Amino acid sequence: MKPLTFEFILNQIGEQLCRTTNGNDMIAAEKQLLLSLWRFATPDSYRSIIHRFNVAKDTAINSVRRLVKALCMLSPRFIKWPTENKIQEIICGFFNTSGFPDTIGAIDGTHINIPAPAINPEAYVNRKGRHSIQLQAVCDHTRYFTHIYVGNVGSVHDARVFRLSSLQDYINDPIKFPNNTHIIGDAAYTLHKHLLVPYSDNGHLTQCQKNYNFCHSSTRMVIERAFGLLKERWRSLLHVLAVNRVDLVPYYVLTCCVLHNICLLHKDEIEIQDIVIELQEAEVQRARIIENNDRNVAIAKRNNISVNLPVRNV
Repeated sequence: MKPLTFEFILNQIGEQLCRTTNGNDMIAAEKQLLLSLWRFATPDSYRSIIHRFNVAKDTAINSVRRLVKALCMLSPRFIKWPTENKIQEIICGFFNTSGFPDTIGAIDGTHINIPAPAINPEAYVNRKGRHSIQLQAVCDHTRYFTHIYVGNVGSVHDARVFRLSSLQDYINDPIKFPNNTHIIGDAAYTLHKHLLVPYSDNGHLTQCQKNYNFCHSSTRMVIERAFGLLKERWRSLLHVLAVNRVDLVPYYVLTCCVLHNICLLHKDEIEIQDIVIELQEAEVQRARIIENNDRNVAIAKRNNISVNLPVRNV
């Protein structure tokens, strides 16, 4: 992390890290911030961290929790749906990437692996047989998160996560999607005029439909890259997030997403290496039936885009 980014975060939350408790001053805010960033950016255990920073275990844990609380309170400032002024810039950004029109975001979900919870561990087992909680996110063309929903157990399907999130309300709000704009997602989601998904490949797709799927996939990869960048920078999320209290896990993940956006705002970039991007191209069973009129509008919109997209090498 660049010094300027560090100073920015410290200026935002420093006062919340420096209060006096029981007549005793806390350790310096700078040290608490450094310790907490180390906790998120590495897979190190608290045992390793307390030796590195020469603090007691309770001090380290409380420092991290203060930072989490402070940044979660600030999350509406740094993770927010694009305003009308910003939307045109995002549309142009996506269009310049692959020619896909009127797109204001890409949506997908990722699993954050956790230790097996003591209560109902089977509910957290995902399709890969690991215990996890889910992070659903929408990002713009720069990998900046514009919507986050985190906390569902790993066994829940992506489509259900979507329905439980506030995006279910957003998707029918023309104010959120002015001028017939849309977000794009993979086949786990249900086609809607404001959420475009690929054509189901039944072996009989036309050339226009194949081209649409190719352009759609090329555009949608930005959310996979966003997840890759998130987990590469905040490597505590990469394998198993070592937090035993399941109720705290969503706040830790949200904190990493806030830090991700802050770093992007300050052009604090890193190179992504050894991150495997997994694109889920397989069609899955639809979890919800859309009203026929809405679906017909969405189908017509998708068909119109596929016809007018510039042909690329598929």
